[in-house]
Amino acid sequence: MDGDFLIGGVFSLHYKLNTVIYNYITKPEPWKCTGSLIARELRFTRTMMFAIEEINNSTELLPGIKLGYQIYDSCASVPMVVHLAFRLSNGQDPVFYNGSNCSQSGLMLAIVGDSTSSSSISISRIIGLFDIPLVSHFATCACMSDKQQYPTFFRTIPSDQFQADALVKLVKHFGWTWIGAVRSDSEYGNYGMGSFLDAAQKEGICVEYSEAFVWSDPPSKIQRLADVIRRSTAMVVVTFIASADVRVLLEELAREPPPLRQWIGSEGWITDPYLMRFSLCAGAIGVAIQQSVIPGLRNFLLDLSPTDVAASSVLTEFWEDAFNCSLTKNADPKKKVCDGREDIKTLKSPYTDISQLRITNMVYKAVYAIAHAIHNAVCQETNSTIQCFKNIKLKSKKVLSELKKVKFSKNGYPVSFDANGDPVAFYELVNWQKSESGVIELVTVGYYDASLPKGQEFQINRNITWMHGGSQVPVSVCTQKCAAGTHKVLQKGKPICCYDCIPCPEGEISNTTDLSDCLSCPNEFWPNAERDSCFLKPVEFLSFDEVLATILAGLSIFGACLAIITAVIFFRHRTTPIVRANNSELSFLLLFSLTLCFLCSLTFIGAPSEWSCMLRHTAFGITFVLCISCVLGKTVVVLMAFKATLPGSNAMKWFGLPQQRMTVLFLTFIQIIICIVWLILSPPFPVKNLTTYKEKIILECALGSAVGFWAVLGYIGLLAVFCFVLAVLARKLPDNFNEAKLITFSMLIFCAVWITFIPAYVSSPGKFTVAVEIFAILASSFGLILCIFAPKCFIIMCQPEKNSKKYLMNKK
Repeated sequence: MDGDFLIGGVFSLHYKLNTVIYNYITKPEPWKCTGSLIARELRFTRTMMFAIEEINNSTELLPGIKLGYQIYDSCASVPMVVHLAFRLSNGQDPVFYNGSNCSQSGLMLAIVGDSTSSSSISISRIIGLFDIPLVSHFATCACMSDKQQYPTFFRTIPSDQFQADALVKLVKHFGWTWIGAVRSDSEYGNYGMGSFLDAAQKEGICVEYSEAFVWSDPPSKIQRLADVIRRSTAMVVVTFIASADVRVLLEELAREPPPLRQWIGSEGWITDPYLMRFSLCAGAIGVAIQQSVIPGLRNFLLDLSPTDVAASSVLTEFWEDAFNCSLTKNADPKKKVCDGREDIKTLKSPYTDISQLRITNMVYKAVYAIAHAIHNAVCQETNSTIQCFKNIKLKSKKVLSELKKVKFSKNGYPVSFDANGDPVAFYELVNWQKSESGVIELVTVGYYDASLPKGQEFQINRNITWMHGGSQVPVSVCTQKCAAGTHKVLQKGKPICCYDCIPCPEGEISNTTDLSDCLSCPNEFWPNAERDSCFLKPVEFLSFDEVLATILAGLSIFGACLAIITAVIFFRHRTTPIVRANNSELSFLLLFSLTLCFLCSLTFIGAPSEWSCMLRHTAFGITFVLCISCVLGKTVVVLMAFKATLPGSNAMKWFGLPQQRMTVLFLTFIQIIICIVWLILSPPFPVKNLTTYKEKIILECALGSAVGFWAVLGYIGLLAVFCFVLAVLARKLPDNFNEAKLITFSMLIFCAVWITFIPAYVSSPGKFTVAVEIFAILASSFGLILCIFAPKCFIIMCQPEKNSKKYLMNKK
């Protein structure tokens, strides 16, 4: 249709181009589109005509201006698209002009189309050289947002970048991490799926397979793809496929339906009513362009008379296909002749179905966007009156400039373009649901609005969402979630979603599912048996409640009682020769110190405290030095007594009772000084030992200063060795009551116990360190009391006849 200003239109009314063979002998025939007519594309074409008719009848938009159009069939073929792009850029066409009219009415100011990204890319690259804008209604490839490559490209449909983000959020919302990916082998499919996979990888979604195809591929390739879907373990199939491509795939799958799969569809096919007859896709979810209403469009689409149909080859083809009749006699012997009773109002076809106007509205908005740009270029508003100048020599470059600034609303739907020529992205989330009659219907279950704040763009109502298995959401993961107490270990050569669930290492837990790394418990906590929570470590020390502690405490008390009983026996028989002959004062002091030695072992039992730690080590050190000092004094007395029996010897006067007392006091005072210095500089203190056992806390006394501890032990050892040497020297002295032999044996036991104590003390873990120390104290104390006092008590109590001066003199 001619007009004051021309708008171009390119639509894929057919999907196949008739190949022309050039023999360079005869003039080649013009290119023709073959294959069946696509009714939906015809609706897009008629919508453009409807919009232009509305604009031409409008008193507000381009009043007094008539828009014309040239609409072409691209056959969804790049060669045809290139041919059309040059024809549209040239501005003259022999169909409309006879060549004598060279006015600007033949110049194309803008173009609407095409329905595929591949075609739109080819058109835009060519017409962009002439500054002619292209406004697409269905080219969604994100690549075309690049203004350096496509400076004149605009679209009323959102970019696939937003669609990919919406699909990722949809997959993530239902917890699917193991998916299959199928795409059209075109700019739409490759770029769209590429954007999806990039975003999916960031969200931890893995792909089992990624396949590309087009409807024209050999059947063997389509069959191989169908087999991949049938054999896959992924329950979810995400698709970026054009409607024509998915039809071929579903027809192949329908021959041998695969196990139930959850289909995720792009807007390219999810709203196609023809595809809803495939029950294997029941429950499919996808993103769709917003549903809309265009008043008056249905009447325009149905307003076709036989005369109008016969005048158009495209409408004739549609009519004959729809009613399976021929408008021309003898045209097709297999078809009956149309008798005029055909009623398009009763026809069920994608052409007449306006219940789900989505892409159709994108065509409608594209035409109005161009009209508004032309209006802003040629019209002025003065005193509420709009005046337009149709004789202005308008160039497409001016329309391009105005198109960037277009902003209006039509039928309640806003239209504007950002710096990349893209509109504000808004998608409906649609779901294929089976009705009670078994027919699949399209139900809106949510939306995606890119204009909302981050985190609020995606909304879905799961209560009304219907999956392939009903209301229950299918599970699609490579590996089931690792339970609490385990963590993920990736399988070699597999995606990150495929892993083994390994129990957490010792000392670590995982309190939620699917953790990559286990968490360490705090220092004073330890995992439970399931390793899914931490509990406070049990505190361990040598408690009075334990059997071991009870035995050691009983031995301590028994030893102290034994020493006291021995002291009582000695006191009652203090006038007897055997008691008097063995230095009774030192004997009583030794028994007193042994009683303290037995009792000091009790300080090692129980929970360590600041005072008990200081008391147990110092009490042990001082009492043992007192004990060894007494033994040393008795040994020296034996030696001095022998020397005193020699003629002319006065040795005993140098080691009488005062000297003995001073010796014991002096030797003990040295140990007291060592302990005081130890307590002042770095005293023992209670600590929680977290290293010996990982699963429990050992309460123990830290030495504070190791030097102080070993100085105390070293001093005791030094006195014991010195005493042992003197006892050895005095063991053969000719005295009937000579204690040297008994002292030698007792010191031998003492030294053996404490020599073996050192490695046992160092290597014993936890509370057993304390038990070893108590055992050493008790063993050495029992050794002293039994070796030194037991024989004497035996004589006093059981052989009193030997406890007489007469027996001693006779024996001597």
